[in-house]
Formats: sequence, C-alpha cells, structure tokens
Amino acid sequence: MERHMTSPFPVLPDISISTDRLVMRPFEDADGPALIEMMNDEQVVAWTSAPHPYTARDADAWIRRLAPRERTEGRGIVLAVTEFLTQRLVGIVHLKNTDWRTLATEVGYVVAPWARGEGYATEAVLATAQWLFRDLRFERLELRTAADNTASQQVAQKIGCISEGVLRNAWIARTQTEDGGWTDIRTDLIVWSLLPEDLDGMADQPAEAGYASYTDWN
Repeated sequence: MERHMTSPFPVLPDISISTDRLVMRPFEDADGPALIEMMNDEQVVAWTSAPHPYTARDADAWIRRLAPRERTEGRGIVLAVTEFLTQRLVGIVHLKNTDWRTLATEVGYVVAPWARGEGYATEAVLATAQWLFRDLRFERLELRTAADNTASQQVAQKIGCISEGVLRNAWIARTQTEDGGWTDIRTDLIVWSLLPEDLDGMADQPAEAGYASYTDWN
C-alpha cells in the first residue's frame, strides 16, 4: 500500500478508474461550476450534510483542500465521476472512514440531477468496489443509506450489497418547509455491506474497469 511521504499511515493510491461510460478522477478547478449546480439540487440537499446554499467558496475548499486531504491523510479518496465522451461531471464517489487494520472502508455517492436514471451510480460504485477488492485486497465495503432514500438503496441492491440492519435515529436529513426553506429531521440509517465474494456472478454488470495512475495532486 502506498505511503504518503509525510504520513506514517497508508494512503490509497492516486488513481483514475475508467469504465465503458465513465472516468473517475481527482477533482479539478474546472469542475467548480458543475459541482456547485449539483450540490444545490434538492435531492442532494435533502440527503447529504453538504453546506446549503453551496457556494463557489465551498466548491473551492472542496476541490483544493478537503477532497485531497481524504487521500493524503489516509481516510479514503474522493473521485469526480465524469462522462467518458463529454467529460461532464456526473457525480462523486467518496471512500471514507477507512480502517487499514481490517481493510474496510465506507462509500458514499452523489449523482447530478441530469444524470439520474442512467445507471451511473451503480456503474461507478461497482467499478470502485472491483478496484478495492481485486487490486488492493480490501475485505469489506460498507454503505449507509437513509431510510427513505430509495434511490440510494437501489444502488446498493444492484451491486449485490447485503442489508445488515438499521441504525436507529442515526442521521440528520433535511426537508423543505412550506416557505421554501429547509429544516433538519432525524432518520434511521440502513447499513449495507459488500464483500469480495459478493461480486461473483456480477458478469452482467458493466465491463471490467481500467485503472491509470496519477501523480500526487495535493
């Protein structure tokens, strides 16, 4: 496992993951406008803890500091998901809370409103899981979905995840008020897991991903 020159702990390799339709890579400054638009979408506001309204300052902090630190400080990695043909920002795949002793990590994902219903989230998360299990020999990938976030739950089911249980009252989501504002609401989290053996029989899913290294980008 790669070790960052200033860190005593392992870090995930600086990587680009490609599928038939997608390229997942580090965020770039040019992604800022599309990131702002995506993060201000109602569904993203409702189910994530991202700042709202999401501003150019938030995007700049994410692209230049927060996202790179996830990798360089050993917690995981943030990948911008883009269309292969258009290079348009499709969404985010975020590996976080990595446990290097057990070789386990948690995945979160966001999809832009224009890209929903195309199977992009499933394709991106599955390719990430294949990379983790086959190249890095990870043993567990965990997902946590809000109880009412059925779209996110469908992604977990499509890639073969097993539902392990419910964390009661464990998340704060947001809902719109009558005046158009937002208010916090508590909700349960469903815990899902994916193990290497769960990928067996997934031949009908997107083709094998290809990987290409990047130089350090922090």
